[in-house]
Amino acid sequence: MGDASKILLPHGEYHQLIVYQKSLVVYQGTVLFCKRFLPARGDRTVDQMVQAARSCKQNIVEGSTASGTSKETELKLTNVARASLDELIEDYQDWLMVHHLAKWEKENPKMIAARKFSKETSDWERWRVYFETRDTETCANLMLVLCYQTRYLLTRMISRLEADFVQQGDVRDRMRGVRSFVRSSNWEQELYAQLSKAVDLDDLNLEVGKCFQKIKKMSSSIAFKKGWTNPKKR
Repeated sequence: MGDASKILLPHGEYHQLIVYQKSLVVYQGTVLFCKRFLPARGDRTVDQMVQAARSCKQNIVEGSTASGTSKETELKLTNVARASLDELIEDYQDWLMVHHLAKWEKENPKMIAARKFSKETSDWERWRVYFETRDTETCANLMLVLCYQTRYLLTRMISRLEADFVQQGDVRDRMRGVRSFVRSSNWEQELYAQLSKAVDLDDLNLEVGKCFQKIKKMSSSIAFKKGWTNPKKR
């Protein structure tokens, strides 16, 4: 049956996604940032930032896992991941603002170096040393770099998922397609089996005539039900 038989699409390989690997660094970096620079108790910002970072990562995971049966669900969850990241970006920007710290501009050499390093690696172990040793301004700006790049990847992913949804539909669409394919295949097989019983050419022509009579009756019935013809006027 080939591609027509595919109901469950490939899914769940989220560990291989660069966007997931970036989101994991964002989450781990946020946890470490909060431990170093925010009070352990009494500040709701800690919970909000960690939860936003976790929500981004987890929705990528859940969306990837659900993609086999529902592209619609994957699309919605990926969009939630991006929204959570937007919230986290706002938190880091607020942190810099209220503490009168500089937000690195694009032409800042530190920003250029950070963007280059972030493009080269999504390995938390290579990022850890920076978040463990650098000052709060540097850490906040590094997190913004990671968040911006992750958001860019999520936006591209959403565009691709929208195209996939249009082309592939949801699991219900694929199930209907498979059922239609099977019914069509079975009908062709049954028709061939009936005609192949003929013992000679005359018998074959007789069987073909019977098939045409059945098709004619079915077409008349369909046309009548749809109101395309009125048998009483015939």
